[in-house]
Parts: sequence; C-alpha cells; structure tokens
Amino acid sequence: MKSTTFGRVPLIALGAGLLIAAVLLTLSKPAQSAGNLPPGFTETKVVGNLQGGTDMAFAPDGRLFVANQQGLVRVVKPGGNLTTFINLSAKVATSIERGLMGIAFDPQFSKNHYVYLDYTMKASASGPAHDRVVRVTARGDKAVAGSEKLIFKLPKQRTAYHHGGSLKFGKDGKLYISNGDNDLKKPAQSLNSLWGKILRINKDGTIPKDNPFYKRTKGQNRAIWARGLRNPFKMAVQPGRGTIFINDVGSSGTHAYEEINRGAKGANYGFPVVEGPAKNPKFTKPISGSYRHTNTTGCCVITGGAFYNPRKERFPKQYVGDYFFTDNSGEWIKVRDSATGKVTTFATGIPAGIGTGSRDLEVSKNGSLYQLGNGYLAKISYTG
Repeated sequence: MKSTTFGRVPLIALGAGLLIAAVLLTLSKPAQSAGNLPPGFTETKVVGNLQGGTDMAFAPDGRLFVANQQGLVRVVKPGGNLTTFINLSAKVATSIERGLMGIAFDPQFSKNHYVYLDYTMKASASGPAHDRVVRVTARGDKAVAGSEKLIFKLPKQRTAYHHGGSLKFGKDGKLYISNGDNDLKKPAQSLNSLWGKILRINKDGTIPKDNPFYKRTKGQNRAIWARGLRNPFKMAVQPGRGTIFINDVGSSGTHAYEEINRGAKGANYGFPVVEGPAKNPKFTKPISGSYRHTNTTGCCVITGGAFYNPRKERFPKQYVGDYFFTDNSGEWIKVRDSATGKVTTFATGIPAGIGTGSRDLEVSKNGSLYQLGNGYLAKISYTG
C-alpha cells in the first residue's frame, strides 16, 4: 500500500474502500477488541476490511453514513454488509490528502432527504483541482441519480496537503466547513483567503450577512467565520447546546501542538504565528485536551471527536456531556470532562487484527460510541 499523510505526518494510505453509510442498530459482530477499556465497557467489530475511511455521520433515522478517500459512500446493513449509496470515484482526486473528507445531513433530512459532501474535484479541461461542497438527494439507501448540486466551490489548490474537509450543521441551522491552510501557512491569518479557516454558509450556498467579517470582506471571503488554523481535520457540534469543537492537526517541531479549539465567531487561533497556548491576547488559546505534537509517543495526528449526548444515555452518568477524541497515530481514545476540563485516557489499542489508526468518532442515538479507522468500524458499548 502506498503511504500518505495528514499534515505531513506519515499515515497508512486511505485505500479504495469507502464506507459512508452504516445502519448501526444491532450490526455488531461478537468479536471483542484487544483494546484496554474501563470496567464494564466492550468494543466489538461492526465491519472489517473497510479501507480508507475518512468520515462518518448518523442520519436522523439512525443509519450511519461513512465516507472514504476514494469517493464511495456506503450504508452498513445488518450483518455488516455494505450498500453503496453513491460512487464519486470517477471525479474525486485522491493524491496525498485529497479525497472525499466530509459528510453531513440536512437538519430537515426527514422532509428533503438532502446529504452534503465535501470532496476534492479532479483537475480537468474545465478547471484545476479544487475542494467543493455538494448536495445529493437520498432515496432509501441510494442517492438519486443526477441529483448532485454544487453548493460551495473553494479556490484552486496549490498543494495536495491540509484540506480539512469536515462538514457540520450548527444549532443555528448553518453549514460549517473546515478548510486547511493548503500547506501555505500565511494565508491562514488573511481575510483575503479561505485557507486555514472555518467557513459558515447557508445550506443553499449563500453567505449569511451576520458572519463576523461580512462587511470587511468581499465575495466568498464573506464566508469566513474563524481563522488561524492549520489542518482542522474534524469538527464536532454538541447536541442540544450547539458548542463547536475543532480538532486541528499540528505541525512537527518543538512548539507544535495538536489542538482542540472551542469554535467562536470571529476567533483567531493563531496559526502560523503560534501553535498551542498563546500569550498574545488577540489569539484564542486551545482548550484542555490539546497536547504537544511528538512522533515518538504516538501523539501526532489528532483526528475525530464526539460529544456524549445521545437520546438514550447508556454510559455511566459521569460521561454525559463529555468530549471523546482520538489520534490516528496514538491508537487511543481520551475523554475531556465537561465540568472540570480534566482529560483522562479512556481506551488504548485498536480492534484486534482488523485495521489501523483512528479517523473518526461518533455517538449513536442509542448511546454507543463508534470508532472508524483504516480498515474497520467498531462499536464501544457499556454493559456493566
């Protein structure tokens, strides 16, 4: 397998098998992982042989949609079988960190059946490679043929690195897009560039007039909601409260940090001027849970995170409202206490023999924590 990177940190290649949709009712197979979990918790395999996973999201009706780098979107059916929702591989560029990176469901999905995707469009005679957000219409477990509609087109890519690509709907009904600095660094601070930003748009692609820099900028730059990020690979929105956390992959070096940033209108997180805790008051400091980047300890690629606020609370009460997050190289899951900000290790190790790394975390409505890696989808349940 070829190797690739997220933010110049070596990772296993995001292979051809995308899984973008998974129904997670009672799919789990009775194979327990070798991971170390707190007493009363178990981790079971849902799907193996699942290469290249990048993102996943639960539909309002309970199905889990999972995306892979190559552009496949599939639904996991009972027994672990996969149904292809949509195949965009003919148009998705996949070199280095390019690919299909994000998926989100319209807040009115039960009525309009809209699904949003973020992917890198291949260069062609009609234009250069670029990231774009599109919308497709679901009909059951399939996307309606020809329903893809361009919502937001980002600028021409200068490099194949640092694309972000996370999509989340906020409590305000707006669509938030994480966009990396494209390995250009300085544009992350500029209001004349979309690189290194969190963008906020209406779900039809127009730009809200209450965005923080709307009157100071022009054109697409009016979509800028926050800046100063390197490679915000994942975002999470807390159900009910609407709190946004941004997981930003750090660079290498003495002062480099893997950051968890609290999303805030108009915030400047400091990159490339600073990484990690900043003394300059104009920069918003990352919150507890952020950690120094180091290749030697397996802490160098922060990836997915999820708040534990399901409809049915299955975990002990101490975890309700807490933030679970993971690292692609560390092979662990940590949890940040919502009341104290204290961070502890929740799990170590990955599902035995079925994959590597850890790309995303999501919480199902019935209170289980799902973990997506390169080659597997696993479920963590509390049975104590």
